[in-house]
Amino acid sequence: MAKKLYVGSLSYNTTEDGLKDFFSQAGSVVSAAIITDKISGRSKGFGFVEMTTEEEAGKAVETLNGAELDGRTISVAEARPMTDRPARPSGGFGGRGGGGFDRDRGGRGGNRW
Repeated sequence: MAKKLYVGSLSYNTTEDGLKDFFSQAGSVVSAAIITDKISGRSKGFGFVEMTTEEEAGKAVETLNGAELDGRTISVAEARPMTDRPARPSGGFGGRGGGGFDRDRGGRGGNRW
């Protein structure tokens, strides 16, 4: 069964093909994905590699954790499953409303009509 690995401290120049090629020295790579920012499309500096077997994944962690890729020392660990995160409050400024001309906080106090 395939095993997913977390790869951290990636260079912003690392490509998914480069990541896949780098991890192929530890065994067969099923997939490689670099996580990118939704708006800018720029790498967030981490990604995931899926190895064919648990043995190959263990070898990748053992041999590639602390290795250098594209000028950066990467960290490699077994990926943890995603957990449910609490919902973020809607609206800007932490859900407290707008820009903050509030008399109690030293602002102008708003309309007084």
